[in-house]
Amino acid sequence: MKKQYNEIDGLLLVNKPSGPTSHDVVARIRRVFRVERVGHGGTLDPAATGLLLIMLGRATKLSERLMGGDKTYAGTMRLGVTTSSQDLDGEVLNQAPVASLERCHVEAEMQKLCGDIYQTPPMVSAVKINGVPLYKMARKGQEVERQPRLVHVYKFELTAWDFPAADPAFVVECTKGTYVRTLVHDMGQALGCGAALASLSRVASGRYNVSDAAPLDEILALTPEAFRERVVPFAKIEA
Repeated sequence: MKKQYNEIDGLLLVNKPSGPTSHDVVARIRRVFRVERVGHGGTLDPAATGLLLIMLGRATKLSERLMGGDKTYAGTMRLGVTTSSQDLDGEVLNQAPVASLERCHVEAEMQKLCGDIYQTPPMVSAVKINGVPLYKMARKGQEVERQPRLVHVYKFELTAWDFPAADPAFVVECTKGTYVRTLVHDMGQALGCGAALASLSRVASGRYNVSDAAPLDEILALTPEAFRERVVPFAKIEA
């Protein structure tokens, strides 16, 4: 017997929790609400939280347009540590003293990373080389040459400094394809002590903001009728 799917065309704004992959979120929504065509507009790492654009039905055709918008992120950084993945999920490669580090030192290096910059994608990423994602090579201990990519960083600023009592907090406004953990890593290398991304949340993507999104668990608990009401109709999607 052929599986029956619901026809829904539109955009769903999800506030992703830490843990599931972006693909996991897509799979759960497809399974619970029986929507055949479901996609997402821009991957978030499993540990990252915040705005995930979920496209349903005909809206999946708008993937490139929706993914192409500028992004805003809020996060925290761990100073004095360098890891294999450029965040705290990776293997610690080096640790350095940071007792003498001051806010002005960090801000100066952050400012240097604003504007047009070339960024080398990290090995632990979904970028593909010869059809193979880099993270799969990294799991095997392989490291391959990656081509730097041109990105634009509009803002990379500290929003809270209570160091060393707490990890410094920051905000980033940037173009599509910017790796925030690489920004943090590169800043740490310039400081000479290393730095790794401690936490990250996507605040905005294009015209859409996380303040308009619903937590994933709340969405999955909706009735089919309430779910449809949460979906931005296809005709009203602004890419």
